[in-house]
This record gives sequence, C-alpha cells and structure tokens, in this order.
Amino acid sequence: MKLKKTFFNGPSMANRNLTVFAICVVIFFAGFLLNGNTAMFFNLSGIAIVLGGTFGAALISFRLERLVTVYKVLSGSYRRPLKKESEIIEVMVDLSVKRKLKGLLSLEEDEEEATMLLLRRALGYLVDGYPAEQIRDLLNTEINFFKLRRDDSERVLRTLAEICPSFGVVGSVVGLIAMLSGIDDTSVILKTIPVALTSTLYGVVLSNFLFLPFAANIQERTNHELLLGKIIIEGVVAISSELHPRTLEYKLKSFLTPSSRQGRLVSLDRIRKRFNLGNEPADKNLENHGTLRKHSF
Repeated sequence: MKLKKTFFNGPSMANRNLTVFAICVVIFFAGFLLNGNTAMFFNLSGIAIVLGGTFGAALISFRLERLVTVYKVLSGSYRRPLKKESEIIEVMVDLSVKRKLKGLLSLEEDEEEATMLLLRRALGYLVDGYPAEQIRDLLNTEINFFKLRRDDSERVLRTLAEICPSFGVVGSVVGLIAMLSGIDDTSVILKTIPVALTSTLYGVVLSNFLFLPFAANIQERTNHELLLGKIIIEGVVAISSELHPRTLEYKLKSFLTPSSRQGRLVSLDRIRKRFNLGNEPADKNLENHGTLRKHSF
C-alpha cells in the first residue's frame, strides 16, 4: 500500500485556484488602468512609509523567528495541496484491513511512506504497541499544540492588517504637511497631493488584499488539518482496538457530508488489488489468512 499515492492530490486544484486568482488580480488592477494615468497611483514615498512602518512595528511586536515561521507557514500552505477527508478515511480503512491480513508489524512500511507527520507518528505508536488511550492522548496533545502554533501565525497576520492602514494615514499626514508648506506654490501642491492620497490607498490594499486573506487562509487550512487529525486519531485508535474494517468505515464516514459517503471502501475485489493477493478468488485469499470472511463485507 503506497500512502504517498493515496495522499497526493495533484496540482490541478492548486493550479485552478492560481488561475482564478490571477484573473481576479487582473480585474482588480484594471480598475486602476481604466483611469488612463497609472503613474499617479505610484508613489515611492508612500510605499516606503507604509512598508517600512508596518514591518518595523512588526519587528517591535514579534520576534524575528516568529515572522520567519509565519512566512514558512504561508509558503507551505500554497505549495502543498490539502488532503481530502475521503482519502484519509480510505487510508485508515486500508491500514485496518492490512493489519487483519498481514499483522500489526506490516504497518511499519507504511510508517516510512506516510507523508503526514501525524499519521506517521500514529503508526509508530501503533507498531510500538502503545495502548489505545495513550495513543489518543499523545496525538490529541500534538494537534492541540499544532493549533496553538497556527493561531500564533494567524495572530501575527491580523496584527499586520490592523497596523497597515494606520501607517497609510501617517503617509497621508506627511503629504498634507508637505502640501501646506507650499500653499503658495501650485506646483508643490500638485506634487504632494498624491503622497497624501496614495499612502492611505496602499495601507488599505495591503491590509485587505494580503494580510487578512493570508490570515483567513491559515485559519481555513488549520481547521481542515485538525479535521484530518481527528480522523487519523479515531482511525488509529480503532485499529489498535481491532475494530472491524467495515465498522471502521461506517464510523469514519460520519466525518463526511452525506453526499460524500457514497461507495464502499471494504470490498473483496478492492482488497485483492490493493494487497496483491494473487489471481485466486479474493474470498479464498482472505480465508487463507484466517482473519476476514466474505460474509463479513
């Protein structure tokens, strides 16, 4: 059983999101281009005030290591595709059947191949013979601290989103002061008005087009990964308790929406193909292993 193949969703969903995002960005900036003079929206002084002030305040508020962690979390969230709940359930049912057919130690190879850290550790606990309740406690502790770390990253981004517009206002004030200093000179007024207006624009755009969406992305991904973690915990504990694969399938499918619960994971033909049981009838192979029977499915 190759867990890497099971987990890999392929880049299609990520590519679709990127394509739609690119279209939205083009539409967004087209609104600026329709005015005919794009140069008036570029203000180096305003950009320097907003970016310098925002990230300077971020360094005062948070450790540099925390900011680096936020960057890594964001980078990983857009580079690694999300796993589907149905795929995790399929993996857990396969592991349950594999244990019935080949024994507990056969899961060691899956421990090495598992791409999710939580699942790899869960299989390690299972192979090492940890009691079911201890496995649950260890994994729950891990996902709780995982949530705390993700909450910290989300909090950093929301803080930056709050700071950005304020420095946009600072840039606007700087522009107004420069404008008032040249109240008798029309050329000075015309030169400083863009600073006063575009700085606020930069702060609002950075806050609502970058930092808040990034924070929402982390929150959504965290909630999804916590759900996957719950499925893994319930699946591994059930395997440890030697719950029947069919019962395990029914139990884990309760995590899915009703429309996603169609199809049977535990079937004789599928088991024969998955575990390479040979060309003999699937029920005969299962009977030879002495663990499952055809009427069980």
